Amino acid sequence: MKIKATIMATLAAGALALTACGGNATPEAPETPGAPGTATGAPSGDPTEGGLPESIKIGAIVFVTHPALDAAYAGFVEGMKEAGYEEGKNLTIDVQNPQADQGTLTSIAGTFASSDYDGFYGIATPPAQALASVIDDRPIVFSAVTDPVAAGLTASWDAPDANVTGASDLNPMKEQLELILEALPETKSVGIVYSSGEVNSEVQVAEAEKHAADLGLEIKTVTVTNSAEVKQAAESLEADVYLIPTDNVVVSAAESVLEVAEGKGKAVFASDESTMERGAAAGLSVNYTQQGRDAATIMLKLLGGTPASEVPVETQKEFDLFVNEAGAAKQGITLPESILSRATKKF
Repeated sequence: MKIKATIMATLAAGALALTACGGNATPEAPETPGAPGTATGAPSGDPTEGGLPESIKIGAIVFVTHPALDAAYAGFVEGMKEAGYEEGKNLTIDVQNPQADQGTLTSIAGTFASSDYDGFYGIATPPAQALASVIDDRPIVFSAVTDPVAAGLTASWDAPDANVTGASDLNPMKEQLELILEALPETKSVGIVYSSGEVNSEVQVAEAEKHAADLGLEIKTVTVTNSAEVKQAAESLEADVYLIPTDNVVVSAAESVLEVAEGKGKAVFASDESTMERGAAAGLSVNYTQQGRDAATIMLKLLGGTPASEVPVETQKEFDLFVNEAGAAKQGITLPESILSRATKKF
């Protein structure tokens, strides 16, 4: 099977990332039906309606301990409960965390493959890939995956062709750049430090470069291989502002970017809530709790008999805006009221 061969090749390459996605092509996400952040098609009342089983057993893998991935798991549990499936009653979830260790991840996926679980939930691309490489007879639902096509999980966003579909956390890079210009209209260049081992970051950089010219911006980049290199990379970037993508290595060393930026009097924008909380001035983020809730809706559709080919990959069309006024002040900027007034959350 071509897709499975692609997954095995990606796993063998060891492309591990928070939302690694395999491949360099900039994805074109489809227009998915339903309002953003709305779970459509979820059953209510009697969970046996629509062909659903009386009880469900799920094998779940959270790639690594991380606020975004933990939120995606919590959202899944919430979504299942709202649909009538509750842990300790008619829902069993065996959740495992390999802490980003590839060998452990492969072992967990193999154990799940020989289990009697009804379906599987992979949070981030490596778990989804590991599950899809060994399971083809039961539903696999993912969340926190940037580009499922490039990752080899499915050949199509709108009509998955195997037993795998889910919710993508494709980052809104165009909107991020527009936010930067709203805050700092004189910006001409945006500096991005990212990991060369995280292909999801390559997708985000390509997406930023795709839109930069139309916005009158230049994207400047430096790659790193580990968190110890982040500070030096940030120091080497001569740009008007910094943008931190959803890159596992760089996010783990966000304080290094913040320290450099504060020393240079440059603003830092980010793509996940935790980095804004730690001091980035502002940024747009996928709602990872909603990612999990969407994944629960999708899982129930598949377990109810709907083939994956009829369940498009879910993408969010609205994003949370986070701001950190104190962080912005340390970087020498004041965020305009137009941004502050519509913030989802302020730190």
